[in-house]
Amino acid sequence: MKRKWLLSAALFSALTLAACGGDEEITATNDAEEIRIGYFPNMTHITTIVGLEKGYFAEELGDGVEIKTSTFPDGGSFMEAMSTDNVDYGTVGPTPAINTYLKNPQHEIIAGAVNGGAVLVTRADAGIESLEDLKGKKIAIPTFGSTQDIGLRKTLEKAGLTADDVELIKQAPADTAALFLQGEIDAAATQEPWGVNIETNAGAKLLEGPETFAWGNDSTNTVVVATKGFSDANPELTEAALRAHAKAVDFIAENRDEAIDLFLSHIEEITGKALSKEEVTKAFDRVTATADVNEDVLKEMAKISADAGYSTKDDIDGLVNLEFLEAAQK
Repeated sequence: MKRKWLLSAALFSALTLAACGGDEEITATNDAEEIRIGYFPNMTHITTIVGLEKGYFAEELGDGVEIKTSTFPDGGSFMEAMSTDNVDYGTVGPTPAINTYLKNPQHEIIAGAVNGGAVLVTRADAGIESLEDLKGKKIAIPTFGSTQDIGLRKTLEKAGLTADDVELIKQAPADTAALFLQGEIDAAATQEPWGVNIETNAGAKLLEGPETFAWGNDSTNTVVVATKGFSDANPELTEAALRAHAKAVDFIAENRDEAIDLFLSHIEEITGKALSKEEVTKAFDRVTATADVNEDVLKEMAKISADAGYSTKDDIDGLVNLEFLEAAQK
């Protein structure tokens, strides 16, 4: 099978999540001779990366289907590409998927991908020993309306705080450690491996790990999405992609060290930059690959996002469609 790599130019500057979306309606579908897969070069997209590296997508889709891949720096650019018919299938944070759906319901969540993988770290000398101590502090988030932004708002509720009690700072995770060292930021809600990166390189403390941040182990960090035009026109292809996804989930659970090596080599191949194996190994234990979807968490995410003004409504009925996953699992 032919595989075509399409590398986003913005990839080298940021590896973050965001919430945004386009309003254009999808007007074209595939002819089942190709599938265009999008994802981020992040650990929270490891299921897609392993599926590609192990050849699971090629194996399940068959020789007659060309795989074209694109990488994205954030959820906004991913969802814009999907909304304008440039991506058929891929992985993205739930909040960008939710907010775009509420504006332009042309896609659906067809499986889960990763739970956890988001943390809240604090500057060692910021005087933060508890969530209550965050009041009045500057907290970095990847971007406004991102999945980490919504998770932070959920976490603040546990201390009786709201986003109005803190100062949210939009900051690319790759640059956050430097701002910690300069004393310009007190804390950060971020995804892995950037949490470990900030701990390692800026001496940050872990205040809320993946077990407690936001919804804890039920926190949905990444989901599998597909355009309705693609999945409706190509149900067998959609099921085949999800079989590949399920194989990747199982492989990651059963082959920890090899999965880490595959992730490291994949990132270096497409970015030209090598990540720290020590940091990635530590961060790996904070993510859980899965195909499951917790719809109750997604609904609460939608409500928090609407309350924050990132969307005008929170009714996500029709966004989650697990029929293809159920068929694939048979």
